[in-house]
Amino acid sequence: MELNGKTKINDLLNHYPFLFDFLITLSPAFKNLKNPVILKTMGRVATLEKAANIGGLKVESLISSLKVEIERQTGTRPATGMSGTTSGGKMLTDPGERQEALKGIIKDLHDGGDMEELKQRFRTLVTGVEALEIGQMEQALMDEGLPPEEIKRLCDVHVEIFKEALEEQDRPEPPPGHPIHTFMKENRASEKIMSETSMLLGRIKQTPEQDIFKEHGRALEGLIKRLFEIDIHYTRKENQLFPMLESRHFTGPSQVMWSIHDDIRAYLKKTREAFARKDFLQTEKSLKEAIQTIRDMIYKEEHILFPASLDMLTQKEWIKVKEGEADIGFSWVVPDKGWPQEIIEEVEEGVPGKPVEVLKDVTGALGLNTGQMTLDQINLMLTHLPVDLTFVDENDRVAYYSEGLERIFPRSPAIIGREVRNCHPPKSVHLVNNILDAFKSGARDKAEFWIELGGRFIYIRYFAVRDTKGYYRGTLEVSQDLTEIRKLGGQRRLLDWE
Repeated sequence: MELNGKTKINDLLNHYPFLFDFLITLSPAFKNLKNPVILKTMGRVATLEKAANIGGLKVESLISSLKVEIERQTGTRPATGMSGTTSGGKMLTDPGERQEALKGIIKDLHDGGDMEELKQRFRTLVTGVEALEIGQMEQALMDEGLPPEEIKRLCDVHVEIFKEALEEQDRPEPPPGHPIHTFMKENRASEKIMSETSMLLGRIKQTPEQDIFKEHGRALEGLIKRLFEIDIHYTRKENQLFPMLESRHFTGPSQVMWSIHDDIRAYLKKTREAFARKDFLQTEKSLKEAIQTIRDMIYKEEHILFPASLDMLTQKEWIKVKEGEADIGFSWVVPDKGWPQEIIEEVEEGVPGKPVEVLKDVTGALGLNTGQMTLDQINLMLTHLPVDLTFVDENDRVAYYSEGLERIFPRSPAIIGREVRNCHPPKSVHLVNNILDAFKSGARDKAEFWIELGGRFIYIRYFAVRDTKGYYRGTLEVSQDLTEIRKLGGQRRLLDWE
């Protein structure tokens, strides 16, 4: 029997009765075939092409899956007509077809499809899938409305489907000094710390419970403190690498990863809190969750994110990534010397994210509402204010941040021009939207928050900025460390510098 898009469901099941149980696993919609009336009526007229549409599948994917099952059950592979097939049953090579096949597999996974069957579909349809294709597939799904949280929820599962293909490819080997080289150097350092931690937890298991913190508390505290430094690694990704990818309209994978970064931060916070309570069982549980999630993230970075980024970004964009790295810092390591001094910078026009030209040398004073100041004086004044300032323009893009001596939250030049929603973790985006919508509509002029961060009390305020006619021109964020101010009491009327 020849399989093609015009093959009737009834004919298929009469010829291969065993396919009934297999067919209903391919899509939740196919479970309706269990109803004898529907099977009898629809089966006579419905073709594989129509069934694929009902089940939300590509007809090529459906036919290929059926062929694999028939061969598994009978030992022979049925013929396939050209109508509705994948180039005579061959592996897909057209980029567009491959993307559709990948999306179809992941959609079915999210709908509860069987992992082994989906893996087989992947092997049948696509070979040699590359990291960039997986990233583009995730982006396309999000563009079509699949929430980032849903992709994150099954991220490990769909990576498992592609794992064999990904591991056939070599990990990236960028030159020393390149941002990706530094990220990977940090990964090796984190793996060493995690290994030391796992070995220590093993030794602790042999220690009487009442002696755990006495004998191993200092060593465990040191390892937890060192592992906390991974936050710098993730902050640099979020503020240096992700903005470059966003300028290429590649936002999906970075949003998913940022959400996982926050999960890791939460696990580490729980670890530190449990350790402070001397609750070893919770310390161990949260620490193991953090370590496992970090290891999974390293795999996603080095097999998907980093190779895709190297494919997408130009040398000039990588130089821009590197220029802001030191403003944020590094986890455990110092970047190697070499790149980009050893390359000749390519002059490229029209690179996405190219900064707007600004005046850097203005002779004379600028007329302000209540005085005159030079551009240099304005810059000096803003950098000496005892607060952090960030200004977002009316188009929701970051236009400015103050570069004070002690910033509360990390900033780097890469965020200039960045869409403000992408500057926040996915779980906070709804708050950003609420504030901006209220400011633009005129419903609100201020929003404020206060948090405790690393033993400091931080006061964060947002102000709607309006011109003299009342039109919305942007939002000003003001962050201030109130830790010492809250301790003030009484009065000080005399100068006391001692």
